[in-house]
Amino acid sequence: MTSPKQSLDTLITHTLVVTMNPRREVIADGAVAIHGREIVAVGKTADLQARFASREELDGSRFVTCPGMVNCHIHITGEPITRGFVPDDINFEANVFDWLCPLYSAANEREEQLSAQLAAAELLKSGTTTFLEAGTVRFVDAVVEGLAATGIRGRIGEWTWDRPAEPAVYRRTTAEAIASLERLMATHREDADGRLMAWPMIVGHTTCTPELWKAAKRIADEHRVGLNFHMSPAAMDPAGFLKEYGLRPIEFLAKIGVLDRNVVIVHCVHLDDHEVQLLAEHGVSVAHCPTTALKVAYGVTQIGKMPEMAAAGVNLVIGTDGNNASNYSDLMRATYLVAGLFKDARRDPTMFPAEKAYEMATLGGARALLCEDQIGSIEAGKRADLVLHDRQRPEWTPLLNVANQLVYSADGRSVHTVFVDGRKVVDNYRLTMIDEDRLYREVQQAAEAICRRTGLPDKSKWPVI
Repeated sequence: MTSPKQSLDTLITHTLVVTMNPRREVIADGAVAIHGREIVAVGKTADLQARFASREELDGSRFVTCPGMVNCHIHITGEPITRGFVPDDINFEANVFDWLCPLYSAANEREEQLSAQLAAAELLKSGTTTFLEAGTVRFVDAVVEGLAATGIRGRIGEWTWDRPAEPAVYRRTTAEAIASLERLMATHREDADGRLMAWPMIVGHTTCTPELWKAAKRIADEHRVGLNFHMSPAAMDPAGFLKEYGLRPIEFLAKIGVLDRNVVIVHCVHLDDHEVQLLAEHGVSVAHCPTTALKVAYGVTQIGKMPEMAAAGVNLVIGTDGNNASNYSDLMRATYLVAGLFKDARRDPTMFPAEKAYEMATLGGARALLCEDQIGSIEAGKRADLVLHDRQRPEWTPLLNVANQLVYSADGRSVHTVFVDGRKVVDNYRLTMIDEDRLYREVQQAAEAICRRTGLPDKSKWPVI
């Protein structure tokens, strides 16, 4: 007697499945079975159709089905809503302290919520289902509410330091900064659906006292979450640490016990060989943001040690950073740069092959976020975070090598459908859970108001008449 079919919510059939499983199998005429928030099975269409009866069967013959990507560094407030306002011909210090900090501090609660929703919209519509926030959030409650409405998965935090006196809105004593991190974790350790989770986040650079560094790591460990911060995009960080402590930044952090597997450090361009070794020894993840490094002139192709980090076993992952640094949140575009920059810089075409770059954007990101058992690949038992790329587009035709296509040919514009936790959050290129048109109208109005409020000059070189 034939066994009854198992009931499902969704069965995607006749698709090309990029599994990213341990054998990196790509399944032609493949299928993915989804029930609730999980992937139940992955295999050939005929096999899964014989086993399952689904409430919805989605014909995937038009699509390449991939795991959702993981963006390991993005500013979801402050910059999406002021995208492009900062000039592109200033150095790192001016970019951060003269422009970004005033812009961040000028936004009100609703504007930060809109900024976060705009960031989520761009992430989802370009194939990223999970993000690690950079810690620029002030109004956490409103931001979490806004993000939850989009259906995205993420790790959020609060802009925290205890040294700079300006902008005044961020000024805190060490005790106040630590208390703020504690409150954040008490309030937003995890949302009801488990998609949004708080991490203690600190700005990094030279903005934190040793007491704050150690407290942030302690809080992360106590709550069994991660810690992330910026370090050494420019020469000012090594110079500052050497002057104050007689140690380079990564050496100092190792000495005080901050480096660990649950730590994500962003940029790490101005490192020496010993610092690379320390990162590898402690299992730290490093978020490489290639577009920012190019646009803000970090010198990444001249002195960056990303190939050495990868060779040493550092979990090197990818971020898009802020929308006044990279100006986009499409992780596919950043992955293309990761694959290409060091081929040219080292004159070695074997650097960061397409398969490695795409792994950094999926499995590597999942590992950095401490959830490699849940996301990063299409495997039974993992969360149903899936991206369906439309093959009926010129950049997907012909399709002969799917890794090359994903990294070199395509970008987020081909993302047709996105699932997060088994829920369809993008369908036929449109968000399903929020009103996109209204969001874009409100963001435009809010952006103009924020820029006026700061009093910063409009540096556009083309006159508007």
